[in-house]
Amino acid sequence: MQAVAQNSHASPAVIGTIIPARSNKPRLEARFVRHQQELREAQRLRADVFGAEYGARFDGLDHDHFDAYCDHLNVYDTANDLLVATTRLLTSERARLAGSFYSAHEFDMTALQQLPGRLLEIGRTCVHPDYRSGAAITVLWSSLADYLMRQDFSYLLGCASISLRDGGHNFAAIMPELREKHLVEPALRVVPRRAVSSDTPAAIPASLPPLLKAYLRMGCKIGGEACWDPEFQCADVFVLLDVATLSARYAQRFLKAG
Repeated sequence: MQAVAQNSHASPAVIGTIIPARSNKPRLEARFVRHQQELREAQRLRADVFGAEYGARFDGLDHDHFDAYCDHLNVYDTANDLLVATTRLLTSERARLAGSFYSAHEFDMTALQQLPGRLLEIGRTCVHPDYRSGAAITVLWSSLADYLMRQDFSYLLGCASISLRDGGHNFAAIMPELREKHLVEPALRVVPRRAVSSDTPAAIPASLPPLLKAYLRMGCKIGGEACWDPEFQCADVFVLLDVATLSARYAQRFLKAG
């Protein structure tokens, strides 16, 4: 394991908190990873969540080549110091050192070379199953918005997963709406390296995965057709956010003073 990426832009370590009004609810705090133990906690949570939800197999930790180049953002319940959510952030500068963005392994991103400014990739986001009422993702998104604005990123990109363990029925139900309402302009569309067949009938009403729904509420657009991820048995859709389009309402709700 290489050393944790030390990005000076990530300070201070604690960048977002929510203190619920009622004392019997958890106090949630977002902190950037500063040492290997915290990174291993994030990798363990990722393995537990992705293993349970997608059937992916791990050796106890979900880790890859990109972890060493990313800033890792964790959310803790400070009442018991329990890690309840995590994500990782890869800047365009660090992506060059890593060899590419992670998303480039799933999509031909040539069309995005025309984009101006700094890019930030978000990935490996997950939330502990006992903390999915919305508070944990709110703290995570608050800290992400702060990071985007303070460090002058122009675009946020990444992948959102749709499980195929139901035979692809939910995926088939979701994609028509994504194509109709949320696609980026043709000039910015990415191309999946392993296309997902859309022959499966949409036998059930569409149910957006929570993370994909959160990205869309944030203002993200869908970059094109989905890519099949054989490790996680899911379809990944590419998401792209023009940071300049973050609404004043969103900024007022989520941006926190450092």
